[in-house]
Amino acid sequence: MSMFCFQCQEAAKGSGCTIRGVCGKTEDTANLQDLLIYVLKGIAICALKGEELGLKNEKVDQFIMEGLFATITNVNFDHRYFVEKVEEGLRLRDEIKAQLTNAGGEIPANLHDAVNWSGNNEQDFLEKAETVGVLATENEDVRSLRELIMYGVKGIAAYADHAAVLGYTNQEIFDFTKKALAQLLDDRLTADDLVALAMEAGKYGVETMALLDQANTSTYGNPELSKVKLGVRKNPAILISGHDLKDMEELLKQTAGSGVDVYTHGEMLPANYYPAFKKYQHFVGNYGNGWWKQDQEFTSFNGPILMTTNCLIPPKDSYRDRIYTTGLVGFPGVKHVADREEGKEKDFSAIIEHAKKCPPPVELEKGEIVGGFAHNQVLKLADQVVAAVKSGAIKKFVVMAGCDGRMKNREYYTDFADQLPKDTVILTAGCAKYRYNKLDLGDIGGIPRVLDAGQCNDSYSLAVIALKLKEVFELEDINQLPIAYNIAWYEQKAVIVLLALLYLGVKNIHLGPTLPAFLSPNVANVLVETFGIGGITNVEDDLQMFLS
Repeated sequence: MSMFCFQCQEAAKGSGCTIRGVCGKTEDTANLQDLLIYVLKGIAICALKGEELGLKNEKVDQFIMEGLFATITNVNFDHRYFVEKVEEGLRLRDEIKAQLTNAGGEIPANLHDAVNWSGNNEQDFLEKAETVGVLATENEDVRSLRELIMYGVKGIAAYADHAAVLGYTNQEIFDFTKKALAQLLDDRLTADDLVALAMEAGKYGVETMALLDQANTSTYGNPELSKVKLGVRKNPAILISGHDLKDMEELLKQTAGSGVDVYTHGEMLPANYYPAFKKYQHFVGNYGNGWWKQDQEFTSFNGPILMTTNCLIPPKDSYRDRIYTTGLVGFPGVKHVADREEGKEKDFSAIIEHAKKCPPPVELEKGEIVGGFAHNQVLKLADQVVAAVKSGAIKKFVVMAGCDGRMKNREYYTDFADQLPKDTVILTAGCAKYRYNKLDLGDIGGIPRVLDAGQCNDSYSLAVIALKLKEVFELEDINQLPIAYNIAWYEQKAVIVLLALLYLGVKNIHLGPTLPAFLSPNVANVLVETFGIGGITNVEDDLQMFLS
């Protein structure tokens, strides 16, 4: 096979992409991503050896986090980017090795090949990549556990990178990431060791999401109950998608007074909930739906689109010339906004000037949606919520957080939400909400039946809410709460959310629309027996199961 990737929910035939990614990445890009991961593991081993001698290379942590993030599904499709990153990674690894030698340290000759291998050009890289991918681990169960951890670590890297952009870091998170990468090459680790490492990843997943929550709320205020407009105005406009709130802030600043409006798309919808952004009169509202509909909706938007993180799909010719990427996002032939220089903002002048020449967006829908129910807002309603539970007005909470995707069987989540009894409340975060956040589900005594906490990383808020309810009701176990978990997943950030919930002790989580292809039958059985992990079936049977 020319490649192998099974890190997302849409892995071909439910087992893995072997010719071209369903996401659109080519075999060269997929293989170079595997090689970059391999190089990052080598860097981690060398960096840990250096730290034993008190040596610290300041470039390591950022390079590892950005490298991991760039390999997440739908982030970067540009194989030249990965060639350059592999080259840069090899230089960094060898720099650390030289520091070790100069400090009188020794690099044992029996250290892993990832510490010693080197290549001179792209052809060398592609040849090596064929030997270091997922299938290089022959034991199916070890491979499954390693990839479960690997994808969790990728999720940690994404959230840690978002926080770092806002100036918030935690060295313990960086240190765990290096440790995990190094241990994923250690053939001495048993299955039990790997399960323990997966749970440790969950622990640091919680800490990373807490760090990002602190970064976002300290910088932009606590999300608040908000009504987000869905219609359009008659001005030219820019559509911003992804997750990066710093990019959002700088774009709003630079478009102020320009006559250009700004709309959010996809996972950027929760930017509408932050107080700091509401002062901008040209910040109109949200346009469109989940990420997978962009090939239809970007055409009708008419103006330029800024992709700030993952969620990009290969652009159609009808809007390719209007797509701009920034940060770690990339696609061959697409315009890229350079990273900010220290102490300066990114320069969005090109996309603003482009927008001025475009017609206004075509209206897709009218109305508004309600959101902003992160933990601070929900805790303000705690008395009202607790009273509704005690009175029986609210019988059940159903966590329907996670990801959206293009597969037809995801219509299940729309039907499931629509058929939930009127005494249930949906807790959500991430783009999974687009399957039901525009349904007219009403409220319970003024409490909306869909409480949207925000982006996928704001699943942390749902955990905070659950822990607070456990405290209020004086329960010993979080699983005694009237909360069911019916979570949709797509990519690797959903994996770290899952591991975080498992670390917090949450059991009986159901994942859909399919269980991950990277779970071997034996590993899946461990998750079922230990944590009660399950899949989904059909709406009628699942409603009965969740509500019983």
